[in-house]
Amino acid sequence: MKIGFIGLGNMGAPMAANLAKEGHEVVGFDVAGATAEGVSNAASAAAAAEGSDVVITMLPNGAILRSVANDVIPAMKPGAVLLDCSTVDVQSARDVAAQAAEAGLGALDAPVSGGIGGAAGGTLTFMVGGSDAAFATAKPLFDIMGQKAVHCGESGNGQAAKICNNMILGVTMIGTCEAFALADKLGLSREAMFDVVSTSSGYSWSMNAYCPSPGVGPTSPADNDYNPGFAAELMLKDLRLSQQAAEAADADTPMGQAATALYTEFVENEDGQGRDFSAMLPRFEKRGRN
Repeated sequence: MKIGFIGLGNMGAPMAANLAKEGHEVVGFDVAGATAEGVSNAASAAAAAEGSDVVITMLPNGAILRSVANDVIPAMKPGAVLLDCSTVDVQSARDVAAQAAEAGLGALDAPVSGGIGGAAGGTLTFMVGGSDAAFATAKPLFDIMGQKAVHCGESGNGQAAKICNNMILGVTMIGTCEAFALADKLGLSREAMFDVVSTSSGYSWSMNAYCPSPGVGPTSPADNDYNPGFAAELMLKDLRLSQQAAEAADADTPMGQAATALYTEFVENEDGQGRDFSAMLPRFEKRGRN
């Protein structure tokens, strides 16, 4: 296929390079001038979109997605697919999909899980909203960029799946860090804590696969001084998106609200900026009961 790729940052560049490696003709554009291996550069987003079968975007937020959509949709050929892999608010995803449909285009919202390592290794998971036809067109590309693509239903449902998943992740990581800090103060070793919880009803991905305690369980960012695998500020972004969606849908999410407030404090007023989201554990270690 001929593919336009808009947004060649830490995630977009390796994704685009993987597509080029598999023989697709990839034309890229990044507002900061970033490039990707095997990807030719266009002078603008619209130029990258011209003549492309699929235009992929990997952008920071919904406002930028809307702006880029305004540029690329008029340049795309009829029947092409606009595939947005950004994590944005549900309404922006649905509005851009409607705009694409009006122009005779397919549209998919397909946020990813797996981070920079997954983008480089082609092992991302895609959560996809949009039509069956557009999903079928993009499926060969998902198979190159990732290990799994789940079609979640209509436009916006990919974003919905991503933010619901990450709301669970934020809540469970906070609970896991709180429990380790409590175990410390009760004289329970972290290894014993892990051995019990990881095979008991407290089991979770946060405990078993991404343990926030260094030296316990599989290697995680905690073993690398909490250098980010998934940065706390990105968790905060996703939690805020979850609460924006919850407000719009009139959903009661008290744990999601609490997690958003804690990560806001951690990132904006403490030392969370630039650290992994599991660095909540050293935060709780230092604190007493308020």
